[in-house]
Amino acid sequence: MDLADGLLDQPYDVYRRLRDTAPVHRITGPDGTPAWLVTRYDDVRAALADPRLALGKRHATAGTYQGLALPPALDANLLNMDPPDHTRIRRLVGRAFTPRRVERLREPIRRTAGRLLDALGPHGATDLIASYAAPLPITVICDLLGIPEEHRLDFRVWTDGLTAPDPARPDASREAMAAMLGFLTRLLAAKRADPADDLLSDLIAVRDDGDRLTEDELMSLAFLILFAGYENTVQLIGNAVLALLRHPDQLTALREDPARIPDAVEEFARYDGPALLALRRFPVEDVTIAGVTVPAGETVWVSLAAANRDPARFPYPDRLDPGRDTSGHLALGHGIHYCLGAPLARAETEIALAVLLERFPELTLAADDLKRRRSLRARGLVELPVRYRRRDSIA
Repeated sequence: MDLADGLLDQPYDVYRRLRDTAPVHRITGPDGTPAWLVTRYDDVRAALADPRLALGKRHATAGTYQGLALPPALDANLLNMDPPDHTRIRRLVGRAFTPRRVERLREPIRRTAGRLLDALGPHGATDLIASYAAPLPITVICDLLGIPEEHRLDFRVWTDGLTAPDPARPDASREAMAAMLGFLTRLLAAKRADPADDLLSDLIAVRDDGDRLTEDELMSLAFLILFAGYENTVQLIGNAVLALLRHPDQLTALREDPARIPDAVEEFARYDGPALLALRRFPVEDVTIAGVTVPAGETVWVSLAAANRDPARFPYPDRLDPGRDTSGHLALGHGIHYCLGAPLARAETEIALAVLLERFPELTLAADDLKRRRSLRARGLVELPVRYRRRDSIA
């Protein structure tokens, strides 16, 4: 089958049919090359943790889909690494990107969220992606890395150019990559000369028994934290708000009991998470998945979206239920490649929803026909038009 058939517009319907038909499918990838697609929860979870399914492109057979082509200085990142290199990098990053650091960000995130909503005025209409869901995570990530405020709009443009390139501008992705690489090169040099209290400065300085990150590893990590940290979070926030607006009973319940928001975020991630597919993988040897033998070196896609809607794991999976047991959902991955920024994405989404519901007691969709990003892997909105009224404007 052609992987693009229906997936851009109705991914959950397509994945339901695929999951019901067979656990593993031979497909045609987005670039026309063959691949294997895994759709059922138990098989997806096992595949994500299987060390025989490597991320390193050196394990790929020529002519298979290998994903976004990055320049060497950005390619040395965790999404292209397997142990022992992956283990080493995660250990070094973990010494700087700690849970305590994320916890310290909660109050600044809340202040930023409040400031963004205050800027909208007492009532009216807005695109909540452009005015809230996108600027919040880009501000947080740039603060975390120590990126000057005047460059933040550039990063949003570059990131959008990489994840959802304009078909009318075939060189846009390459131009965005070159611009980002040039800026990160200059930024690293500045941080090395004049360290500050930010994650990038700490990553430059971090050591573990004499080990430290190389220049390319630093560059790749900065790119990954910025790119993935922004992209996943804006999509998670946008999808969560849309789910609430389409389920007004759940919206009312969370307004009345904000303490339920952290559990609800887990359900939003399961129900309509930021990624449809995990990053492609390559078997280092012939691997049997659900009775299907996948030859070494061929591309394997595992569908997080299909797994998270598998009724064998989550009863009535197409129903939004913030009270359900969401333990084991795969929206942010599983195994050694579990999302490095998951705690930060959760914190941002929890706070974004809490502040939004607190400030805007009246919030409704302003359009029914919503535009999604044209991506087979990412799941996000281009726009989220809403009407709102702020609490202090209600007589």
